Amino acid sequence: MRLSVALTVLAFVAMVLTSEPAIAGSAMPMASALPWWAWVLALFVVAFVLGIVAVVAGVGGGVLFVPIVSGMFPFHLDFVRATGLLIALAGALAAGPNLLRAGMANLQLAMPLALIASAAAIVGATIGLILPDYVIQLALSTIILGVVGLMVIARKSDNPEVPKADALSAALRMHGVYYDPFSGRDIEWKAHRTPQGLALFGLIGIMGGMFGIGAGWANVPALNLVMEVPLKVSIGTSSIILSIANSGAAWVYLNHGAMLAIIAVPSILGMMLGSTIGVGLLSRVNAAVLRKVVIVLLLLAGVRALLKGLGV
Repeated sequence: MRLSVALTVLAFVAMVLTSEPAIAGSAMPMASALPWWAWVLALFVVAFVLGIVAVVAGVGGGVLFVPIVSGMFPFHLDFVRATGLLIALAGALAAGPNLLRAGMANLQLAMPLALIASAAAIVGATIGLILPDYVIQLALSTIILGVVGLMVIARKSDNPEVPKADALSAALRMHGVYYDPFSGRDIEWKAHRTPQGLALFGLIGIMGGMFGIGAGWANVPALNLVMEVPLKVSIGTSSIILSIANSGAAWVYLNHGAMLAIIAVPSILGMMLGSTIGVGLLSRVNAAVLRKVVIVLLLLAGVRALLKGLGV
């Protein structure tokens, strides 16, 4: 299964990346004294590490990849954002089957939210290619740091208790049971505030397509804090939503030629391998520790994007 997913994604990338980029000359990667293979190797290693921590933290690889790679590597932001969407998609595809089998991802919960997020992501990607780079970086940092603040002040929400599901979530069957190996018991859950959640995922889709970060960083707080889905189910379901929403936004960047194989292929390979390892770690980690990992990673990514937007 993992091999077939990897071959499918690589064949897809090879097919769509054969044409010359349509971005203006200023959007091409900057010159570097290092040989090309050094950047390829470095991208693979960075993506591999990010693939592990992204699945464990449930933030999606793109939210870490875009600010880190745009700051450390000599590539234009358009290419980095487009690759960020693809690696978040690849990581979600690699992790999704195992998360579904483990009960930590729920299709009834994911599908309505993902369809709205996918349509909104196409709009966001179109807007993102129009705005200046520094505006994108500053807006990205503001949103990420805002999410960090929300998660810091929010009450503990590892396994929220929802007394009653609302009518819409009941109709959509947004409920389930999963086994938590850490506590050694089955945990029954249900969602509520479904209309607010659907509206939030429309906004999340726009932001994810605009910034090229996949929006896993926002999926988890929306599921966990607003709809009050358990944290581990929120993290697992976030990957399923990413795999659907990112595919729509990625085509907008591809249609504009904002993609290079030398950036995308090593990043996708590293992300998929890392995500596969991350899935194995997810069920064995304390949910409270996962929450702290999410906050720290988002804080670092938000500060880095802010500095980049200010030209520091």
